[in-house]
Formats: sequence, structure tokens, C-alpha cells
Amino acid sequence: MQQTAIQISMINNINKSNKHDEQRMTSLEIAQLTGKQHKHVMEAIRKMDSAWEKIAGSNFRLGSYKDLNGQERPCYLLTKTETLYIATKFNDEARARLVLRWEELEVAHRGQRPCALLGSEEAVLNEADEILGEELDELNRYSDHCYTPTEIGRPFGLEGRDLNSFLADQGIIRWARGQWMLTPKYQHQGLTENRCFFYHGRNGRRKMESRLVWTEEGRQLILDILRN
Repeated sequence: MQQTAIQISMINNINKSNKHDEQRMTSLEIAQLTGKQHKHVMEAIRKMDSAWEKIAGSNFRLGSYKDLNGQERPCYLLTKTETLYIATKFNDEARARLVLRWEELEVAHRGQRPCALLGSEEAVLNEADEILGEELDELNRYSDHCYTPTEIGRPFGLEGRDLNSFLADQGIIRWARGQWMLTPKYQHQGLTENRCFFYHGRNGRRKMESRLVWTEEGRQLILDILRN
């Protein structure tokens, strides 16, 4: 398995001369770095694929490799951004290993001499936080100027949850797949965006979630309904 993982990691350098092709890390190498079984890493990635497609507009790239018996097996080929998104499911130590591995790949890709990559645990985790923060800013670029339910409802004495309940009664939003979503009648009208954020679960692992926020058009719709 060790040999296979090393061979598969070479995918990162196959198209090194193509400037438009991003470096990628395989799910097999992620499993090796984090000490997890590859099938469990694959399962975690599959579960996160629909949320990623909804926010980023693309699926994770699926590839394949040959195991030591010569049988072809599936694996994912993830960019740095995608890898760090998947890493939100891991603990701090596993995330730190992935950050250091990406630094090694990037140094090798630039043709530079390896520098001292191992710093303090706190420094590595701070770097991971900075990278994740940058990616979060990119994901939220369309929702920067949107309004939360609390901001819209406050002048009317409504908390965010109260406004959401009211909008659900009006048939404008509905609760589905763990979050509020527009009903079909109000979709594709530029009324809402999704705003992503990180939080820590009870097991201490970092997770990403998205919440519905309202554009200026959506805010005006709600204000018109509340005032009538």
C-alpha cells in the first residue's frame, strides 16, 4: 500500500509543464497522511461532493489507480482548495500533515530547494486557518453584501428564526437537507445566496456549513410582505 500511495502521488507532477493544470493530491495519499483507510476517505469525500458542487459549481475529479494486484481502483484527485475543504472533517494533527504535504508539493513544483518545512504545531495550524479563511472568502464572494434573516427582521422585532418560520408559512422557503432553501416558485430570481462558515463539532473536528442569506432583491421582497 505504501508503494502504491507513492506511485499515485506522482500524478501531481504528470502535467507539470501545463501551466493551466493545477497540482492535485489523491485520496489515496490523503488516507496515507491521515492514517485512515482509503475507503473511509472516499466515503467522506462522496458525502461532501454535493455540498461542494452547490457552492463551487463543480464536482470532485474522479480518477483511478492500479493496486498491487494490478486491479484498477477508483480514487479522487483533489486540488489544494478541495483538499483543505475535505480536511475540515479531520482533526488538527491530520490537517497539519496535509498543509505540510501541500507545501512540499508546491516547493517541488516551483523547482525550489526544500526549506525547513516543520515548524511548531501552532504555526502550522495558524497557516491552515489562514488558508481556509482565504478559501472561505472566495466561496462567500457572492454573499458579502447579502442580509441575514436577523438583519432583515430586527426592525420588525423579529429574530432570525422567527422570520424564517414566517417565510416558511408564506411558502417562500422550506427546510430541506439540513438548511433553509427557497421553494421552487422563488428559485432562480436572484433572491438569495449561500454563506459558508466553519464551526467545531462536539468531537472537536472542524466542519463547514452554509446558510441562506438574502440579496437586496430578496430583502425588498420580504419587506414588502412584512409591511402589507
